[in-house]
Amino acid sequence: MQFEVLATCHTTKARVSRMTLAHGVTALPTFMPVATQAAIKGLTPQQVEALGITLILNNTYHLNLRPGTDILQEAGGAHKFQGWKHNLLTDSGGFQLVSLSKFTKITEEGALFSSPFSGEPTMLTPEESMSIQHAIGADIMMQLDDVVSSLMTGPRVAEAMARSVRWLDRCIEYHEKSGRKDVQNLFAIVQGGLDPELRDQCLDEMIKRKDRVAGYAIGGLSGGEAKDTFWRIVKQCADKLPADRPRYCMGVGFAEDLLVCAALGVDMADCVFPTRTARFGVALTFQGPMNLKLSKYATDLTPIDENCPCPTCKGATTRAMLHHIVTLETVAAHAVTMHNLTFQAQVMGGARDAIMQGTFPAYLRRFFDDYFGDAGYPEWCVNALRSVGVDLLEGKDDAKVVQGDGARWEYSITNKRK
Repeated sequence: MQFEVLATCHTTKARVSRMTLAHGVTALPTFMPVATQAAIKGLTPQQVEALGITLILNNTYHLNLRPGTDILQEAGGAHKFQGWKHNLLTDSGGFQLVSLSKFTKITEEGALFSSPFSGEPTMLTPEESMSIQHAIGADIMMQLDDVVSSLMTGPRVAEAMARSVRWLDRCIEYHEKSGRKDVQNLFAIVQGGLDPELRDQCLDEMIKRKDRVAGYAIGGLSGGEAKDTFWRIVKQCADKLPADRPRYCMGVGFAEDLLVCAALGVDMADCVFPTRTARFGVALTFQGPMNLKLSKYATDLTPIDENCPCPTCKGATTRAMLHHIVTLETVAAHAVTMHNLTFQAQVMGGARDAIMQGTFPAYLRRFFDDYFGDAGYPEWCVNALRSVGVDLLEGKDDAKVVQGDGARWEYSITNKRK
């Protein structure tokens, strides 16, 4: 990996970087769409490539179960298996320790899974996670970490943090002996729950291993914790992580979250949100999410966004047409997915341009004003951006501030499709 910081924001901690991997260059900060089963739901690799996306995520746990490493190795790796020519990141399977916890038992050796398909027991160790990711051929591989719910408290959180450090050492040893260090890059994952002291302990230990890892991820968040706590943990980690390594915040996909994280110094993020919400008929726009199931769109003959370059909008597919078929015809999911991924790319591309031009604070103010407008600014976003020198409320004496996560959704019980 070659990682070069090209520009930094004069006010916030945001930066633009160039990350060069075996399958090409990815500009940071960026959002990574999630291709859990080696496919972005609803799109071909060629369609994803045409949207300008250069980095996607595959799931190690699921690809190990199906199709399995034998067929992946026979195909020449996951890039060739799925027809993806660009960069690929794999998680380690650690998140499944939480999401599939009823199938899992954690020991120092690793995680003992019962397959949700066959019930067959499988031990996922740090070494096995590395072996699977080597077979996948990912450009960026995540260490196996001991993941607990972000809402968990007590001694289990400290235990998981310390074990994640020990498992990182085992991942490093296995990866370095594999002879693949020049083509595949290992990232460490910072754990410690919502406890700042545990986070600091984990950061200290993982930074000691800086010369043996290519980058760092901030894990154990986006699991239902308060947003005001979320951003403080992200800031704590980003402030302390080395400036010459990429920083990846796992499981982040809302536009406001992406921009706050970028302002705090995060370079990469991933989430199923834009593709999953597309399948539920919600299009993402700079004025907030648009619920195409609502009856008010039944006669709206304009595209989702007249300024959007995605094939759906450029092809003049109307809101009325999408309202007519959304959640009923698969083509609607495809169309809205292309739009939503383009929206995510525009948000992050706009951030990169603004950082390069020295106008990132103004970009943030304009985005949040357009996106939340009369609905009110999320208080946590206001607090987070103030911590890095940007006041969203400056010059807005009558601005409304909303407590809680402040997520904006266009929902109506009585105004759905008729």
